Amino acid sequence: MPKLTRYILALLLLLVLVVIRGFEDYLFYDPYLTFFENDYLYMDNPRREVAKLVFFTSLRFLLNTLASLGILYFIFNDKVMIKFSVLLYAIAYILLLIPFLYFVINPRQEDYYLFFNIRRFLIQPIGLILLLPAFYYYKLNR
Repeated sequence: MPKLTRYILALLLLLVLVVIRGFEDYLFYDPYLTFFENDYLYMDNPRREVAKLVFFTSLRFLLNTLASLGILYFIFNDKVMIKFSVLLYAIAYILLLIPFLYFVINPRQEDYYLFFNIRRFLIQPIGLILLLPAFYYYKLNR
């Protein structure tokens, strides 16, 4: 596949990430979106449906992961990197979902900031932000 085509496809997938972020209120059930926009350190935890929240958070993580893997593939065109990335994303999902569930089930005000950051790793494409420069550096030094 020509380089220009790969970069255009990567850009389109980047736009998919922007759309996911831009329409998060309409696409996903997440009562914490408005909760964390306010002064959450002094508020009570919002009402939530745990199973629905976990499903939509997992769906968002999956959509962000698929778009991120596509971007990495189209930029680097290396299947070994993608396999490694899939492994990293799977491990990250498991390691982040456990404390996410704990904080959703046992909300305490003193844990809100930690919960906010764990949730951020699940719902935003931070893995792409970390992997893109890491793989670029790896390619340069190979």
